Amino acid sequence: MRIAVAAGVRGGGVLCVLEEDGTPAGPVQRVPDLVAAVAERERSDAPRWVWASTARLYPRLIEAGVRVGRCHDLELVESLLLGHAGRYGEPRSVRAAWARSRGEPVPPDRLPQEESAQASLFEDDRDQDESADDIEQVVAVHAEQQRAIAGLDGFALLAAAESAGALVAAEMGHDGLPWSADEHDALLTELLGPRPSGGLRPRKLQDLADRISAAFGPRTHVNPDSPAQILKAFASAGLPVASTRAHVLKRLDHPAVPLLLEYKELSRLHTAHGWAWLDTWVSGGRFRPEYVVGGVVSGRWATSGGGALQIPRVLRKAVVADPGWSLVVADAAQLEPRVLAALAGDRAFTDAAAHGDLYAALSDVFHDEGGPPQGAGMSEANRGVWGVGPPQGAGMSEANRGVWGVGPPQGAGMSAREKAKLALLSAMYGGGTSEAVQLLGVLKSRFPAAFEYVEAAARAGESGRLVRSRLGRTCPPPSAGWRELTSAGDDGAAPVGAAAQALRSRGRFTRNFVVQATAADWALALLGSLRRRLTALGQARLVFFQHDEVVVHTPAELAGDVVAAVHDSADEARRLLFGDTPVVFPMEIAVVDRYADAK
Repeated sequence: MRIAVAAGVRGGGVLCVLEEDGTPAGPVQRVPDLVAAVAERERSDAPRWVWASTARLYPRLIEAGVRVGRCHDLELVESLLLGHAGRYGEPRSVRAAWARSRGEPVPPDRLPQEESAQASLFEDDRDQDESADDIEQVVAVHAEQQRAIAGLDGFALLAAAESAGALVAAEMGHDGLPWSADEHDALLTELLGPRPSGGLRPRKLQDLADRISAAFGPRTHVNPDSPAQILKAFASAGLPVASTRAHVLKRLDHPAVPLLLEYKELSRLHTAHGWAWLDTWVSGGRFRPEYVVGGVVSGRWATSGGGALQIPRVLRKAVVADPGWSLVVADAAQLEPRVLAALAGDRAFTDAAAHGDLYAALSDVFHDEGGPPQGAGMSEANRGVWGVGPPQGAGMSEANRGVWGVGPPQGAGMSAREKAKLALLSAMYGGGTSEAVQLLGVLKSRFPAAFEYVEAAARAGESGRLVRSRLGRTCPPPSAGWRELTSAGDDGAAPVGAAAQALRSRGRFTRNFVVQATAADWALALLGSLRRRLTALGQARLVFFQHDEVVVHTPAELAGDVVAAVHDSADEARRLLFGDTPVVFPMEIAVVDRYADAK
């Protein structure tokens, strides 16, 4: 059963029971208390709720103690369908979808500040007729989406998983991650000195700033927060550099370098997660992040504040379970290479991925590196990019940014396992060193289907085509500017300069997208499955999610059941996406009192 929902005036609203195809199964029902009506129908029927936006409606239900099992989030699904049609970024609201289906002018989506400026949900001043119009639009848009989904293989699961993720996000924002403000303050004091006042630097940062200036000589004053001043000071010292990035500074032999590196690290902590962050984001012993489901084009989540996806390792000491409770921390091991193995169906690669440690299982292949891959077998995205390293930032997982942060390991000092890891990362991200070139040759010869899967995605990107995840999440199309730039080579000449770089860049993006977006699909399926199992257990709550890692806050006596639920959910996610693949998706799980003790 599905029930469409529209919020009305003064806490009331409108419900409409729907068939699975979205057609109304009965008349519209007005209710004076929408929260109570949803609670009653959830207990009696456990329907799939159809509403415009989980992020706007569900928090009010949670505050009232009402949690639902399933929903269909019209805005999130509209975004997925627009993306699949190559119309990424078009307005996704119910009224926009309604207008689009009727051939009327499409209104822009409201900005977040415009949404908050509207009258409070359940307490607005709209007249009775407007809520009726809302339910008509909700019902019509849902029916249109159901018709579109029916023609797309796998998309029904994607819509359900994305909507379930929205429920999880809202619940995590409400429940919060257990956080000790006292522990956090003590850590900051230990690392930075006592809390400063009046916008001054903490004592440790000021000491480092003074020593940095002194390192450049008595006549030089350098503000370490000013890249321009740092560059000027190094140039005056006969060490001209193009940037103040850590990997650039590490090449310099100057006494200011270690001081600057330490200052940058501590300053980042103070700015992003210092006392101001603590005052803003932690209350009642909980950190309550504001997740944005599907906030990244690959399907990964973002946050609208609080930096939940970038909690520094040192501050994980402040994440402490309540007395009598435990934290179950679960991390998907080597998720993206396993996803590639399952996607490609490469028999040899799949056999290796059926083991616990994929890199170790592949290590025998890399005892003899072999020669570099030959040009004819490689896409334009790979030719000419070796030696510049993989793309940095939003396109890479947190784990892989850490791998590449100081450059990949080199030469004879690499173990066979490290070689396997380097080759796989290079294949998925489209970059590497001269060592990676040789290792990619081995990967291509031994696992041709896996290599070709990402190569095909890269070629599709270079030609301006769209690529999709396993369930149908679709990459954005190239811009008009990209097409104009890269069309310069249509006369038969090979693209050069900016055009060649644009081709390589999009090829790297699409080769990674097919893997990373499918990994996001798998993670959403894991979340939905785990949420259902935790609900059956009772008090255990999902409280944190980061790409391929989840944290559950649970009564200590239920920790063993939660561990089993995590394993079962990972296996269910594998089956939902990949059927009977032999590829395993093991979860590394720790039951701890403090998040920092998990790794």
